[in-house]
Amino acid sequence: MIKSEKPDIFRAERTPLKVTLLVFSGSSIMCVASAVDPLRAANRISGETLFDFKLVSVTGEAPVTTCGLPVAVSGRFDANEATDVLVVVAGFGTQNYATSALLSALRRAARAARACGGVEAGTWLVARAGLLEGRSATTHWEDMEDFSSAFPGIDVRPDRYVIDGPVFTSGGASPTFDLMLHLIRTRLGMAVALDVASVFIYDQARAATDAQPLVSLGRLDGYDPRLAQAIRLMESHVDQPLTIEAVARRAGVTARTLESIFRKSIGETPGAYYLRLRLGAARRLVVDTRIAMADIAGRTGFSSAAAFSRAFSRAFGEAPVRLRRG
Repeated sequence: MIKSEKPDIFRAERTPLKVTLLVFSGSSIMCVASAVDPLRAANRISGETLFDFKLVSVTGEAPVTTCGLPVAVSGRFDANEATDVLVVVAGFGTQNYATSALLSALRRAARAARACGGVEAGTWLVARAGLLEGRSATTHWEDMEDFSSAFPGIDVRPDRYVIDGPVFTSGGASPTFDLMLHLIRTRLGMAVALDVASVFIYDQARAATDAQPLVSLGRLDGYDPRLAQAIRLMESHVDQPLTIEAVARRAGVTARTLESIFRKSIGETPGAYYLRLRLGAARRLVVDTRIAMADIAGRTGFSSAAAFSRAFSRAFGEAPVRLRRG
């Protein structure tokens, strides 16, 4: 720990921790729940309010999550109000919220708090406030490359969550649940953390440093391990696609066997699935970024912008340029 930094919140301590969650419209409701509900359950199990949490928004009005459900908040975010931990939860549209006034308020609140962090796209706001400079961090896997380009002074890692001194970041809903369980475990002990996990019938099967997968298969229970291996190969070669024969060979099966596995488990051929995976990645870049179409084509393994546009149009019913305009 750097000498000037505040004591780590991730340590054995039963002193109540005051947690402020700043939630933005466009957040995933699962991210909000993953950040709040483990703390609520820990309070109930321990019989004490050891996590004194509250939800706020910039305006004081209920932020609307991506599924359309509003989140009840207790009021407007006040950077001068004392808190131990500030958690920024955001999703789509974060670029619209990064005003100089908000970033200044985040810096002021973070300086007074013991710790601060970003959940999913909340990491972008924490980074724009300058709170991650020179530190390690993560964000959602869809944004990893753009985040790295935007913040060259941050050591961006593909981990599920990252804790670096008084700052923590999480890649999404499930990693946030893992992070909160880690906070509970380090502060209150393994028994309480296990009880909290049991409340949600949650089986933490991954470590913080496990890479975020493009295709989440959970614990892979019930899946043919060769299917999982093939999908992992595909997702790690989106920009330079492997042949199906190469995928099969690396998975230790013949191309015919791989096709049989895919048809039985997913209902389509490996080639069709691989193309759909690449086009899904392309669609996210078309909708959520301003990256040039030729660059998106290159990032998702198409030989030209024209070939990309044709495949995209067949899959989604309209050209990528038109979808972006719409």
